[in-house]
Amino acid sequence: MLQSISFVEVIFCWVVWALGFINPRKLAEGQAKVISAPASKWGIILQALGSACTWAYVRPTAFVKPEPLLILAMIVAPASAVLGWAAARHLGKQWRFEAALSENHELVQSGPYSWVRHPIYASMLGLLLATGLVWTWWPMQVAGLLFFLIGTEVRVRAEDRLLSERFGSSFAAYRSRVPAYIPFLR
Repeated sequence: MLQSISFVEVIFCWVVWALGFINPRKLAEGQAKVISAPASKWGIILQALGSACTWAYVRPTAFVKPEPLLILAMIVAPASAVLGWAAARHLGKQWRFEAALSENHELVQSGPYSWVRHPIYASMLGLLLATGLVWTWWPMQVAGLLFFLIGTEVRVRAEDRLLSERFGSSFAAYRSRVPAYIPFLR
């Protein structure tokens, strides 16, 4: 029973997380890209591959997840959905699917951006972990996390490079005090 409830909750959290991007996407539509980082597309592909591994229905016979993992997922998933929602809201019109800056781009450092520089990636990682905790056989989860983390590193480096070029010492100071996407890990 808990397996089913936790799975439904994780699905619900993914939906809530995705809905958080509707308004920022609409706001961003009027913003012209001035500079982008094409390398970030490779990161997107790797993150998608990580998600595919995590969602794959590859498991041994009589596969069951232990209750403590299900409970942990039921805590991590809502927190991750809220983090993603708040991050998208704070980013607003500056949100983009790929790494790019607009002409009037600002360096957002408030809200969740005061905890991590890339809270959307932190929220995606949390939801991916929660999904793995309720759905995925451990070898697939390890593969999924590896692909996702490599892809995220590619995207973080591309975005940080753009922000560094645009904001110089302001971004350098921000980067020195705020971790990339995993809180407390520099």
